[in-house]
Amino acid sequence: MEEVNTKVIDRIESLDVLRGFALLGILLVNIIGFGLVSSAFLDPGIYLSPVGGVDYMVWAFVELSSEGAMRTLFSILFGAGVVLFVTGSTAKSGWLHYRRNFWLLVFGLINIYIFLWPGDILLTYALSGFVLWFMRNWKARSLLILATLLILIGSLQNFAFKSSLEIARDAAEEMNISISKGEEVSEETAAWAQAWIEYEDENQAEIDNIPNEIKERSGSYASAYEYNLKMANDTIYFVIPFFLFLDALMMMVVGMALFKLGILDGGREIGVYIKIMCIGFLIGFSINAYEVLLITNSNMGIIETNPYLRFTYHFGRLFIALGYLGLILVLIKLRKFSSLRFRLACVGRMALTNYLMHSVIALFIFSGAGLGLLGKFSWSQLYLIVPLIWALQLYISPLWLKYFYFGPIEWLWRLLTYLEIPKMLR
Repeated sequence: MEEVNTKVIDRIESLDVLRGFALLGILLVNIIGFGLVSSAFLDPGIYLSPVGGVDYMVWAFVELSSEGAMRTLFSILFGAGVVLFVTGSTAKSGWLHYRRNFWLLVFGLINIYIFLWPGDILLTYALSGFVLWFMRNWKARSLLILATLLILIGSLQNFAFKSSLEIARDAAEEMNISISKGEEVSEETAAWAQAWIEYEDENQAEIDNIPNEIKERSGSYASAYEYNLKMANDTIYFVIPFFLFLDALMMMVVGMALFKLGILDGGREIGVYIKIMCIGFLIGFSINAYEVLLITNSNMGIIETNPYLRFTYHFGRLFIALGYLGLILVLIKLRKFSSLRFRLACVGRMALTNYLMHSVIALFIFSGAGLGLLGKFSWSQLYLIVPLIWALQLYISPLWLKYFYFGPIEWLWRLLTYLEIPKMLR
């Protein structure tokens, strides 16, 4: 391979700033998976029940403002990026598109198995990217219709899972009452009750395993790797196919539509973005506040805390993401916070490097490969670490791009995609 003088095309500022904002925001959610036990994501009641105190307030704030929303915004931007890559005057071939996503898949596997982060999104994005090729020439209206259908399917799936568990829980209560009264229990009731008992037992087993998980994950790299294998395999064989693939795909399709409508590149009037911001935040915060109240009233119940058991989940995270999208584009149109915008844009241009850096930093802080501090921080204390990582990436990214055209992983990704050596030094 010979070095090629890669022409650096003009960047779309809005996409870079939004991507940087979303990348940093993702850490607000991922820090829990990095620093606490694996079950803390779906069952925060392990740490926050009974409700109250600083930890609960921090959880409620993140749940209202960020949970799912930053991942949604990142997915929207990924969809827009696919449109940029495969359409227009600079459209790349299908072969390049698939090779590009293949290597993204590889980076995802490295993140999962080497950097020990089973919550990785790169693998899911790569698999979704394979599908997006077939929609590259669809009109915005068709994409919005498809996105709506996918969101409805995902929401109905959540509703079906929740309804089944509620039926099982009610059946278990009915069976206990019948047994206490000496009454006969029907086979159907017994079957549903057994399903709930197994669900509770599985949840309790995770709680009982917390000391062992902390010991293994905060021990040596070898012990952390061994413990991570099961979680990693569960992610690949269960979580991605049944939850994350649809989770990502629906929002990527939204992103493709918004880009084709000329919204994401900042080309619409400022009034459009103000409307998007206001409507997004109004609906999004209303939905999320309802969910927080529901969870709180259940005293962090194991059904209510799981986002994939909420019919409203996908709607809430989408509208919050749209609110942030509108807000940032308003600030860009007004030319506010130019220094911060520049730094966020640099973080966005190095999004893949910075995303993997989160895993490497977490590996060093929390696993036995480094300081072994897994489980040593409370929910709220973990959020003292987040601003430090933000500051690091907001400082390093502009400094790196002052001397280099690409982030290190972006350079490698480009090399593997084009099979040409991109020019690195400015």
